[in-house]
Amino acid sequence: MKKPRGVLIAGNWKMNHGLSETNGFFDILSAQSKAALPKNAEGLLKSGALRALVIPTATSLQTARNRTEKNPFPLAIGAQNAHGEKSGAFTGEISGPMLQELNIRWVLIGHSERRQFFGETDSSVRKRCEGLLSQGFHVMLCVGETRAERERGETFKILERQLSGVFAEPEKGAATFLDGRLVLAYEPVWAIGTGLTATPEQAEEAHQMIRKWLWDHFGMDASGRTPILYGGSVTPQNIDSLLACANIDGGLVGGASLKPDSFLALLAAGAKALS
Repeated sequence: MKKPRGVLIAGNWKMNHGLSETNGFFDILSAQSKAALPKNAEGLLKSGALRALVIPTATSLQTARNRTEKNPFPLAIGAQNAHGEKSGAFTGEISGPMLQELNIRWVLIGHSERRQFFGETDSSVRKRCEGLLSQGFHVMLCVGETRAERERGETFKILERQLSGVFAEPEKGAATFLDGRLVLAYEPVWAIGTGLTATPEQAEEAHQMIRKWLWDHFGMDASGRTPILYGGSVTPQNIDSLLACANIDGGLVGGASLKPDSFLALLAAGAKALS
């Protein structure tokens, strides 16, 4: 197989798509998937080599989850954020057990918008990550530098700080890397929603650095098994060149995941990369 860790296409809807739009998305997705996806996609999706994940807003989680039961191909649903504690006086937060009642098994953690607009820190991201992993969730952890940090040549420094901040005690994290429940997403902040995209060379360089960090801290097996996605204005037009990179295992997609046709095009590119 060309991509030993497979390909994961994750659509982060952010604060978009209420209930009616969510139902409309799945109506079109179901109707168009057979024609839009290559013949080998069904087998790849069923085997797990190709994975599809949609991350809706909180009010659409149950609707999206219910719609996956009749979706023509396997599709996971994830939450955009969750607290590390199982319950407590945390107004406005969602707990792991609440998500588990909806049969939600994926959570996105540490997205740059959470850090930029809502005060998330490496420390708070670590607490969420540790708590959710201990509850059995699949966690997608985001890391990435701002434009100013890249221009100062600090990309690797920032990535190392963010990774070390979450995995301050490597012995606690080794098992989660090895059992496949942790996915990393490199999202250069300057490329999110701006139309700018890191070149495949820039993205691959950052992914190589992250993979080496994993090797140095958790060993060869953990480094080799952990998927690392690229996020930052990913579109059907640039996904092929990104997936051609050895260390890019999929995409964390914003705007292009809101329309069923472009989401299906991204999955078709994932199937092509695995062929």
